[in-house]
Amino acid sequence: MSTENNSKIRTRFAPSPTGRMHVGNLRTALYAYLITKHDGGDYLLRIEDTDQERYVEGAVDIIYRTLEKTGLIHDEGPDKDKGCGPYVQSERQAAGIYMEYAKKLIDKGEAYYCFCDEERLNSLKTSVGEDGKEIRIYDKHCLSLSKEEVEANLAAGKPFVIRQNNPTTGTTTFHDEIYGDITVDNAELDDMVLIKSDGFPTYNFANVVDDHLMGITHVVRGNEYLSSSPKYNRLYEAFGWDVPVYVHCPLITDEEHKKLSKRSGHSSFEDLIAQGFVTEAVVNFVALLGWSPEDNQEIMSLQELIEKFDYRHINKSPAVFDYTKLKWMNAIYIKALDDAKYLETALPIVKDAISLPVDYEKVALMVKTRIETFNEIPEMIGFFNAVPEYDVELYTNKKAKTDAATSLETLKEVLPILEAQEDFSNDALYAALSQLTEEKGYKTNYVMWPIRTAVSGLQMTPGGATELMAVLGKDESIRRIKAAIEKLS
Repeated sequence: MSTENNSKIRTRFAPSPTGRMHVGNLRTALYAYLITKHDGGDYLLRIEDTDQERYVEGAVDIIYRTLEKTGLIHDEGPDKDKGCGPYVQSERQAAGIYMEYAKKLIDKGEAYYCFCDEERLNSLKTSVGEDGKEIRIYDKHCLSLSKEEVEANLAAGKPFVIRQNNPTTGTTTFHDEIYGDITVDNAELDDMVLIKSDGFPTYNFANVVDDHLMGITHVVRGNEYLSSSPKYNRLYEAFGWDVPVYVHCPLITDEEHKKLSKRSGHSSFEDLIAQGFVTEAVVNFVALLGWSPEDNQEIMSLQELIEKFDYRHINKSPAVFDYTKLKWMNAIYIKALDDAKYLETALPIVKDAISLPVDYEKVALMVKTRIETFNEIPEMIGFFNAVPEYDVELYTNKKAKTDAATSLETLKEVLPILEAQEDFSNDALYAALSQLTEEKGYKTNYVMWPIRTAVSGLQMTPGGATELMAVLGKDESIRRIKAAIEKLS
């Protein structure tokens, strides 16, 4: 139904259950959600499982889980039938919906039975498409079969497919909201299969039938479907149905401007979450893969995206998946988490990474403002288990005016102070060492740099010298100071 006949916008997300949720699919789901929620419309979930060979067990659960985690909650779907069900294509196929509509096209002369076997199809001429793939053009051989021949073949149980009967002359024009009017020669339109030999509809045919019957007003999908859109339009016209608003999204590429492959380490939502990204950051980032608001704001909640999203501002150019930018954005989201929410994810990681009996919460909170992803935590806090091998040159700091020799003297000075210290909290340690710097006229960093180096063995740490010692505790801190003195001696 067109928006003229139906004032309420209705979009759908129609994934195939073939594995993890690819970033491109997540963007399609997000854009469809934002378009409809911006105007208070309905968002539908439809499971497109017509390709039984590619079906992956458990993939439907992944779809539900991803939509729930990202907040893209559907108004209608397999679990929420509002009168347009079934919402699973295999169930719709079993109900005979697609065959019914295919036969209507046959009656109109817009489709026909094809009984050609594999051997004959393989003998047909081929051409090369824009993507370099070989295309076999069907020659309409079975269109000339008489009604009697068709009935005899059907009665004999001869295998068949049902093909769309496209014209070979003239042109077909369709309009896309992003790419404008696109016209193709009908001679380029192959008579695509609508119903396969197993009785299942093809993706293209099922989409058109389901979108019409479910009242979808706006169809959002990747631009790889642009070339198929003239065939969709021909089907709408053949049925006498209104054509929906098309919104084709730009290609997503990697940083080398190649299509983001499913084999890429960050091509799916699950990949990104496993790599320590925050769900809200991923949604925010994916929204900007091909679109930006008029005010160029970059950090936006889902509600802000709903308010600002205008599909007319989607870009035609390929969108680059900038992993560095995603990490920058994720760091902002991690910092913005309240401590309790942050610790839900960080604490198990810290406990798994540190074997010493330390205050895990303190360690987790210590790195909160320093990480870009949660997966960076183990490497950042590994020194709490043991001081890594390091070169004594690490004690040299021009700004602090320290070197190996001065650091040795400093550590010898602070050791008795630390041994006498009963309160090993951060504040108490800082106060005790500050007293030393005041008495000796040292700069703070002149003392703190050697200590921090001694207890961590690192140039960069998630906390200062006294913070680290407070977490390590008195015995471990003193043991490390003594080991450093021995190393420097």
